[in-house]
Amino acid sequence: MSILYSFKNTVFIWVLMFTACGNQVKMNKSQEEAKLSKPELTINKPIVVAANRTDAYLPLLKGKSVGIVANQTSVIFKDRNNYTHLVDSLLSLQIDIKKVFAPEHGFRGKADAGEAVKDDIDTKTGLPLLSLHGKNRKPSKELLKDLDIIVFDIQDVGVRFYTYIATLQLVMEACAENNIPILVLDRPNPNGHYIDGPSMETEHTSFLGMTTIPLVYGMTIGEYAQMINEEGWLESKNKADLTVIPLENYTHNSDYSLSIRPSPNLPNDNAINLYPSLGLFEGTNVNAGRGTEFQFQRYGASFLDSTQYSFSYTSQSNFGSKYPKQKGKISYGMDLSSVPKMGEVSLKWVIDAYTNCPDKNLFFLTNGFTKHAGTEKLQQQIEAGLSEEAIKETWQQDLKDFKKIREKYLIYP
Repeated sequence: MSILYSFKNTVFIWVLMFTACGNQVKMNKSQEEAKLSKPELTINKPIVVAANRTDAYLPLLKGKSVGIVANQTSVIFKDRNNYTHLVDSLLSLQIDIKKVFAPEHGFRGKADAGEAVKDDIDTKTGLPLLSLHGKNRKPSKELLKDLDIIVFDIQDVGVRFYTYIATLQLVMEACAENNIPILVLDRPNPNGHYIDGPSMETEHTSFLGMTTIPLVYGMTIGEYAQMINEEGWLESKNKADLTVIPLENYTHNSDYSLSIRPSPNLPNDNAINLYPSLGLFEGTNVNAGRGTEFQFQRYGASFLDSTQYSFSYTSQSNFGSKYPKQKGKISYGMDLSSVPKMGEVSLKWVIDAYTNCPDKNLFFLTNGFTKHAGTEKLQQQIEAGLSEEAIKETWQQDLKDFKKIREKYLIYP
């Protein structure tokens, strides 16, 4: 039996179907017995994250040996600034957690971007912490052999090169290969209100983009897990035994402010909203605010034309950025900390910086920009002097095609 979630005009409709549809979540007998409560949509009520809906998923964990993929965002909220970690909560409820798997930035979210995360022991619980951002990015058969189920609960930000969705895909592959069910606890996507950016091309697949989706794809991590499963994107082509616990009172246009940094260099809502656009600077030698307190809210470099900018700053080593680009140098650029909330990917800042870079050879990192953009075309278009409007026009057919696929897997309106 399967469950199809859909919404229309803020009215929630349940439909039970017996045929396998693209957006269905497979349910086995134990899941049916758990009687998962349907997601609710109530106007003007707070969003309830799936981790808080313990009545919906505890029956799936009772009596099981559990592994959890988690970081500092994996919490059960009492209120915005009062919460307990999911691991601590489940242990207190007598759930038998055997081990915790940590993504990029580690279990406590303190490691630099790209920094290898080491296996460790959690000092609070004594549980083994196993890195998925070091020599192993996919759980091995050996690490999974004593587990009955995997729980995945990480706050994402809805950008293709943000690596938590790559970790999700690799964990789903491992679960499918080893016949271990995976339970995804859904969380809001703060960039879930739009779809934009270049689509990744298959030949540029990497940990910064494992599927042919746009830069900003407008789905929660639970919706995206369903897409991975049903579109045949797992390496073995097998499907994972996937269950998604949905949010309550959420739509893709909901305003949602994160109270916990999803990673060290996304400190606030403005940085998260600008990240899809300024994250492209990660593939260049331009600093995007790392090494300051305004990460992804400014950009600059010592080699940009200082006569074109009234704003400058100097980056230094700090929390989450030991070796920021342009460290110790005066960087000339722009302050974007007051930019209103955006509903599109902007290329104007990358184009501006490139235009005002006297020595073009200093600008792009070899292969780095292509990995972030997911295509060689964007760099070529910028170098050729195309306008933002002309470049974005070349994305439109891919975006249209993706939206048709995306529609099949939406849980929320």
